[in-house]
Amino acid sequence: MEFANLGRSGLIISRLVLGTDNFGTQTTEEDAFAIMDRAHELGINLIDTSNVYGWRFGEGLTEQIIGRWLAQGGGRRDRTVLATKLYGRMAEWPNNSGLSALHIRRACEDSLRRLGTDHIDLYQPHHIDRSTPWEEIWEAMEILKTQGKIVYVGSSNHPAWHLAGGQEIAARRGHLGMVSEQTIYNLLERRAELEVLPACRHYGVGMMPWSPLDAGLLGGILRKEREHLLGKPLPGAGMAPHRSRRLVKLDRHRVAVQAYEDLCAKLGEDPADVAVAWLLRQPGVTAPIIGPRTVEQLDAAVRAFEVNLDEATLARLDEIFPGPGPAPEAYSW
Repeated sequence: MEFANLGRSGLIISRLVLGTDNFGTQTTEEDAFAIMDRAHELGINLIDTSNVYGWRFGEGLTEQIIGRWLAQGGGRRDRTVLATKLYGRMAEWPNNSGLSALHIRRACEDSLRRLGTDHIDLYQPHHIDRSTPWEEIWEAMEILKTQGKIVYVGSSNHPAWHLAGGQEIAARRGHLGMVSEQTIYNLLERRAELEVLPACRHYGVGMMPWSPLDAGLLGGILRKEREHLLGKPLPGAGMAPHRSRRLVKLDRHRVAVQAYEDLCAKLGEDPADVAVAWLLRQPGVTAPIIGPRTVEQLDAAVRAFEVNLDEATLARLDEIFPGPGPAPEAYSW
């Protein structure tokens, strides 16, 4: 495993992050325990979740699963950089969503209870809150830090100007500010290169891209389609709404995805490994977030560190999936 500082902080994390969005939905609790144990064996130390994961309204199911795993002891908590997120609605009554100081306080207490721990290492707003000023958000986070309930603050799905505004106000308050940002970023979805990635690099915010395989579109989906036609089950079958959205996007990008899979075949590499390896090469990217449903998928993800992408291959990937270029040149001069 490779390690790096998270942004400009002193926190050292593995260059792969274990995402847990599947725990409690597509992955059983028993399998989730096995995945987290295997992650530690592989050297992955950052486990990322959210209070809404598990997708049962108000239950925080995934946090509960992680809490029961941590409760087994054996040094699991000490070896884990524990990250969770807040923002989504957790109850019908007012002040149970967003980033008001009241909800931040309540959400943190609820996450601590579900996770069975006395502190969260990385606490992250899951989305921007257009109705709450940064001054209120930072005051609430500062109180939680003083109380020892959180250690670092990150963010997720924040546009560049929100990152800039948050960091500038944090600096005026003498606060470290955000040390990380989670955003969707992969070969098919490169809009982060316009402004989010440059903002992260400017402010020393570590980038943790989510959906590195773009819901499986970069994981060899066309090969799996052909196997399905030959009678093998297509992974994800039965997830009708999700598969429907994925296949609509695949239809738009089928030519590019086929060219990508052809390139991966020429390299003798699995498309999923190439996609993650490409992210690991991008300036400003600290650690992609992987979301394995099985231990086997987790083991396969680590193969990305062994993939060699030379300059010619990187140039070909840019031809297949051209990035937007930097702002303002991408839309001006």
